[in-house]
Amino acid sequence: MSKGRVWLTGASSGIGACLAEKLAEQGGEVICFSRRPAAADSAAVKSIAVDLADPEAVRQAFAEAAASVPANRLVHNAGAIREKPLAAVTQQDMDALARLHLGAAVAMVQANLACMREAGWGRIVLVSSRAVVGLAKRTAYASTKAGMLGLARTWALELAPLKVTANAILPGPIAETEMFDDAVPPDSGRAARLAASIPAGRLGRPADVARAALFFLDRGNGYVTGQALYVCGGTSVGSLTL
Repeated sequence: MSKGRVWLTGASSGIGACLAEKLAEQGGEVICFSRRPAAADSAAVKSIAVDLADPEAVRQAFAEAAASVPANRLVHNAGAIREKPLAAVTQQDMDALARLHLGAAVAMVQANLACMREAGWGRIVLVSSRAVVGLAKRTAYASTKAGMLGLARTWALELAPLKVTANAILPGPIAETEMFDDAVPPDSGRAARLAASIPAGRLGRPADVARAALFFLDRGNGYVTGQALYVCGGTSVGSLTL
């Protein structure tokens, strides 16, 4: 078991790719889970292909990885939006995002509980979204991302005796990510208007979120748990229209 090892979902682009690169730069070993290989080009970054919305595939991939490369620091970053008006939301939308945002998080932690117990400490970081405070056409996304806050708060209490912390990061509009480009096409002019409406005066960048994750992952930050950190340029206390 390596105390410098981190499990990370959704590292093929955007926030996850940036975080994987920063962890590798710090000398860590990063085990990445996503449908596509991790973007980081480093011997310290290993990719495991898995559809994180497929419960059986997730269970198998995590069980196999836990047998050989378990970790006591975990980041569940993978996500999908499924933007739809309420009238068009289907049960399939709800189920798929519940499996991805919540089920995969539960399976990831369960697979590494023994590792955390052996290490005597652990860090869990869940990447939720500023959308939990409300955003039109995000029924499946916002509700399941909000569920991640419940996971973090519950695990903060339940795992405290193991010296394991659990925290959530809630990014606002983060440019240079596939999810943002899908919602706000770069050539549409909407990105500039959105940036101007953000109190901080700009769109977020993957590195903004990665720095927050590094803080929560640090062994020295064992007194911060059950918290929700908005990395959103102030949009959680104002308004946001995409």
